[in-house]
Amino acid sequence: MKKAPLVIIPLLLFSLLVVFLFKGLFSDPRELDSQANGKPVPAFSLPDLMQPDITYTAESLKGRVTLLNVWGVWCVTCAVEMPYLTALKEQQNVNIVGLYFDQDLDPDFGTKTLSRVQQEVTDMLARYGNPYAFNIFDVYRDTSLDLGVTGAPEHFLIDANGIIRMHHIGDINERVWTNKVGPMYKKLVEESQAEKVAAI
Repeated sequence: MKKAPLVIIPLLLFSLLVVFLFKGLFSDPRELDSQANGKPVPAFSLPDLMQPDITYTAESLKGRVTLLNVWGVWCVTCAVEMPYLTALKEQQNVNIVGLYFDQDLDPDFGTKTLSRVQQEVTDMLARYGNPYAFNIFDVYRDTSLDLGVTGAPEHFLIDANGIIRMHHIGDINERVWTNKVGPMYKKLVEESQAEKVAAI
């Protein structure tokens, strides 16, 4: 009779493992809770990708609702979503800012000159469309790490006060925009306009 509790413990552990795995089977890995949501954009001071003498800070993302798109030329999915993001900019006046980092500038991957990076970016934007108001060059990926970025593309919806209101992992296509990101973007734009009217 004393051996019964010893049999129950492995059974309980096995049951917990089954529940955990079953939950993971039906979860969407792109729907992870972001620790950045509800917080201000982390402080940074980074150059413009194409004009390094221009410096951006978190203040640069205030005053207008912004979709911050983490991307790179090495990212195949980024190229796939770029025409749709360009259409959002041109047809719906969506304010999209790029947060760019390049794997080949990392010592673990090799080296690349800034001029070569700029040429690759220019070529890619010419081929797939340019949705960006400007591109922030996350030289050492510090800002991406501060945001909790795990890859590319990732998107952060930032309100006019510089607060992150949504984090989306993966590409933005028509379905994702219509059902998830677009409604929040519209809501934040309306809130921003209401705040401006109230301030008059």
